[in-house]
Amino acid sequence: LFSLLNYFVHSTSQNLNCNMKKILISTGGGDCPGLNAVIRGVVKAARNEGGFEVWGSKEAMNGIFSEPPDLVRLTKKKTAGIHVKGGTILKTTNRANPLEFQVIQEDGSIIKIDRLQELVDRIKALGFDALINIGGDGSQRISQALSEKGLPVVGVPKTIDNDLSATDLTFGFSTAVQIATDCFDKLVTTAESHHRVMIMEVMGRDAGWIALHTAVAGGAEICIIPEIPYKVDSILKKINKRYHKGRGFINIVIAEGAKPKGGKVVGKRAKEGSDEHIKLGGIGNYLRMQLEEKGCKAQIRTTILGHIQRGGTPVAFDRILATAMGVKAFELVKEEAFGRMVSFRNNQIESVPLEAAVKENKFVSQNHYFVKKDREIGIFFGD
Repeated sequence: LFSLLNYFVHSTSQNLNCNMKKILISTGGGDCPGLNAVIRGVVKAARNEGGFEVWGSKEAMNGIFSEPPDLVRLTKKKTAGIHVKGGTILKTTNRANPLEFQVIQEDGSIIKIDRLQELVDRIKALGFDALINIGGDGSQRISQALSEKGLPVVGVPKTIDNDLSATDLTFGFSTAVQIATDCFDKLVTTAESHHRVMIMEVMGRDAGWIALHTAVAGGAEICIIPEIPYKVDSILKKINKRYHKGRGFINIVIAEGAKPKGGKVVGKRAKEGSDEHIKLGGIGNYLRMQLEEKGCKAQIRTTILGHIQRGGTPVAFDRILATAMGVKAFELVKEEAFGRMVSFRNNQIESVPLEAAVKENKFVSQNHYFVKKDREIGIFFGD
């Protein structure tokens, strides 16, 4: 009798699972405040709808490629309260691009192979009906490539740089600006106390949105961004205007991707097998050296925030935005509206085709209203 009962329960469970649709979530690229809120939003919406299972792939696509697959069932218990936590419970990596997957050879050398079709086949073989891919422009290019291979994909935009043109805002950006502003506020008081020039370097490889917003919120005198190459002589002239008989102070916020007019970004090549991007960092110290060589009489100090900006608890707005994006991603899966990315536009959660999502990045234009208004309140852009 026990054996028959056990067989009945097992068979019923299998039949029920056959009717369940399975969603896979992946978080790729750099970590970002709000990632966990997106995951939780998807899980809660799926649970309330019924008929869906949600799974996560560990370390982006590496979880699918692992033998055996490194996947986790995203249950109510697993996702309870995670919206307040930074990072991602699924972990992440920027070295799992299936289009250029890095493989270490016996001699230690590294080759890149295309594993896109293999990835599609593996996801389908595991019984997943859709993939929700959370990531920045690189991750969404992968989303588009997977969609073109016939995989049902929905993208969710993620970047603290806020440089995706298909959405007005990305979650994590507001948290990064808040962290940078909090740090900047502390530097203002010490700059004033010691009559110093304080240079604070923030993230922003190609887009200066974090620096731009921090400059306004923190009351910076000078804001230097990648889109507007700076002239060191012009900056020194601005500094000298702020000082009288050795007294005065000035605060500068500079994006890591900023560069002098006619010059290059400051950074180092990653070691072989790592991320191919130049590891930016040090432009603040470089500007300090330039100013000192030009004869700046004021003491100059630098602070590089680095990864502080992308860690820790997301602010309330990012939790709300990320949760709403997670819910929208599930709705797109439910409606089978694949090949699209969630977007926040005109204060509405919408979606756009993946092709439009990755068509171009969003940079700070010199004609942008923020730049114009910042100039009107006296912020100098180093040009």
